[in-house]
Amino acid sequence: MPAIDRETAASWDAGDPLGEFRNRFVCHDDVLYLDGNSLGRLPRATVRQLTRVVTEEWGRGLVRSWVDWIDWGARTGDLLGTRILGARPGEVVLSDSTSVNLYKLASAVLAATPGTIIYDAADFPTNRYLVQGIAEQYGVSCRPMSDVAELESIMDDSVALIVLSLVDFRTGRLLDMNAVNAMARRAGARVLWDLSHAAGLIPVDLAAAGAELAVGCTYKYLNGGPGAPGFLYVRGDLQDRFRPPIQGWYAQRNQFDMGPLFDPVAGIGRYLVGTPPILSLAAVEPGVELCIEAGVEEIRRKSVRLCRLITDLADDWFAGGPLTVASPRDAACRGGHVSLRSREAWRLSQALAGAGVVVDFRPPDCLRLAPSPLYTRFTEVWDAMSCLKDVVDRHTYENYPATPARVT
Repeated sequence: MPAIDRETAASWDAGDPLGEFRNRFVCHDDVLYLDGNSLGRLPRATVRQLTRVVTEEWGRGLVRSWVDWIDWGARTGDLLGTRILGARPGEVVLSDSTSVNLYKLASAVLAATPGTIIYDAADFPTNRYLVQGIAEQYGVSCRPMSDVAELESIMDDSVALIVLSLVDFRTGRLLDMNAVNAMARRAGARVLWDLSHAAGLIPVDLAAAGAELAVGCTYKYLNGGPGAPGFLYVRGDLQDRFRPPIQGWYAQRNQFDMGPLFDPVAGIGRYLVGTPPILSLAAVEPGVELCIEAGVEEIRRKSVRLCRLITDLADDWFAGGPLTVASPRDAACRGGHVSLRSREAWRLSQALAGAGVVVDFRPPDCLRLAPSPLYTRFTEVWDAMSCLKDVVDRHTYENYPATPARVT
């Protein structure tokens, strides 16, 4: 008999203050979806929003609709920044992708203050590749670190920038933003945060934490859709100190004068580049508004309970077995997903997919389960874990290739 039975999970669903939000998303009951940290579900309001923008604003208004479109990234950036990220008005803007935004901000810092870059050796690959490339471009060194615990010991006055993800994409480890920022200030360095696995899920207060720079995506817990624009944050007093490395017309003062030389506008707008993807921008706003309506504190409370259900069932059903919990046990040190470690993680993920359970695999051995609180039921988590137990007990994962197929 498991420590938590399905009837208990069903009772939690019945008393869930966020339970009604599931009806605000397009959900199909033939799929158990625990991959919200890769792509959030489609809000029903997004369908209505895009239909209006396409048929009325594009279809009927044509170029005249640019009057409303031109500052959409700034408007939604303010909504996201002030209501979800703890930023001040004019400090967050939607623009480009997370990777491009990270490049823009890291390069701007290095151009103003050349020095060593420290990065997490286990960070998301693009972040690591970008840091390595920027260091080469500016002729500075970059130092990988294996754990944030060693950060203070490897910092010296040569360090200009530290690039970190608030939530680790593999294990879900959650860093202490306040502590890291304070450490960097003492060393005279700046920290560039990637909030991709935190925005819309973890209460973040950039202003209170003394954060200076941040980037993130909107297609995970903010439910902005595949390829949705990223966002960037620059603290107000720093915005005009840096000159962006990509000089585009959207950042130009008196933009429509079409002047011969680049003269960046003051404020967060100087970090924009080219004409934004309006349909993608339009898709972000409904997801942000849903998170605001639900409240990030309430979202976080449910996330902690959902993840605790995963770890409790894993401990009960796989004790001494082929799966172990790889994520931090303490909820205060964990984001919104739980990774289970197994040498058969790839085949387990494929067997689950064949059974209608969508999770995620991250090499070399992590099975990630990410229950997004706005639409995931406790019973769905229980059922997904029960399916995983069945796959393990019956060894059905052995019917799948041992390694991912290579695309040639």
